[in-house]
Amino acid sequence: MNVISQTTQPEKATKKRFMVGFLLFLGVIINYMDRSNISLAAPLLGKDLNLDSVQMGLIFSAFGWSYAILQIPGGLIVDRIKPRILYAVLLGGWSIATCFQALVNGFSALFGLRVVLGTFEAPSYPTNNRVVTSWFPEQERATSTAFYTSGQYVGIAFFTPMLVYIQNTFGWRGMLFFTGALGVIYSIAWYIFYRDPKDSKANEAELNYIRQGGGLVDMDGKEKVRKASWSQLKYVLKNRNIWGVFIAQFCLSSILWFFLTWFPTYLVQYRGMTFIKMGFMASLPFLAAYVGILSSGFISDYLIKRGHSIGFARKIPIVTGLILATSIVGANYVQDQTYVIMFMALAFFGNGLASITWVFVSALAPSHLIGLTGGMFNFMGNLSAIAVPIIIGILAKGGNFEPALVFISSLALIGALSYIFIVGKVERIVVPEE
Repeated sequence: MNVISQTTQPEKATKKRFMVGFLLFLGVIINYMDRSNISLAAPLLGKDLNLDSVQMGLIFSAFGWSYAILQIPGGLIVDRIKPRILYAVLLGGWSIATCFQALVNGFSALFGLRVVLGTFEAPSYPTNNRVVTSWFPEQERATSTAFYTSGQYVGIAFFTPMLVYIQNTFGWRGMLFFTGALGVIYSIAWYIFYRDPKDSKANEAELNYIRQGGGLVDMDGKEKVRKASWSQLKYVLKNRNIWGVFIAQFCLSSILWFFLTWFPTYLVQYRGMTFIKMGFMASLPFLAAYVGILSSGFISDYLIKRGHSIGFARKIPIVTGLILATSIVGANYVQDQTYVIMFMALAFFGNGLASITWVFVSALAPSHLIGLTGGMFNFMGNLSAIAVPIIIGILAKGGNFEPALVFISSLALIGALSYIFIVGKVERIVVPEE
């Protein structure tokens, strides 16, 4: 009887998906260090290369030009190439471009390398979304998305003091080379350790658990390419919910891009902080955002498990976070540096709370257009990477940063209103067969 009971006992599911989430988390840390390290270097770099605020705004935005424009082509690539190969190539490419930034001696070379950086990073988040959609069931998707997305905050929060120390010791060139070299190493690690679900060591019990929860374990790249077409893309773009999340993503990303570009310069040049103090104080809003995004994922998935609709469970933390992010304008009305950081931390906590927006792509996108829809979503969001650094550079040119903070606060309010009034019932778009 004991033998029979042992042979009929259900197989215990493995937990390989959690290792995949950790790999994505590390990749996002590298991703955001390489795109934001220029902001730490900016006060010294701008002085060494004789760049004014308008030129620095253009340098900050250079990444965004290629990153945004290549989102849709990047999404098509994601639907064609397996993440194991694609992500390794992307990581290696943008990391090498980061290393070469340490060698520049003028505006043009730096601008060009930032464009190259954006080119290689363009398909990265659609790749992350494809991995999560294939590896995680719906009831775990907000938490998993929040966890890997938190890498964009926690990496900067914990590494900023270290990078400032490296910059003070080896100069801004040494700091840029260091962050690029880390990425090259991780690109090799990703290729060694990552596998798609059906190619991994996940057992059938875990695969069935993911499959039954709505995870697209059985995605087939060749099948998706055969079915995808521009007429189907146009059908997706007619969906009201899609445009609601597109508008809000532009607003949400605008807040992020302020912190990734102008924030250190704001603290040093407009609030009078030393570089060392800036290194520690600048990390506090990123820590707040890290707490915000982890809280967002847990809250949203908890609401799903309590029986609330996907739309309600996903919108609550996003709308709340965007409303909190409007508090950034409060920094205009205080002089004490502690209160400045307090308002910045509260606003960025809100940004983190709202940053599970990729779950809407997972929930809305047609199953064979996950990468392409994700590319469009990231394209709309990262138009802010082009516009916001330039606009802030112009607004702050006269030495007054207050209009820039009003601008960012207004965008946060528009994003919240978009989710409240435009995004309706959340369900996967079904594209008619041609």
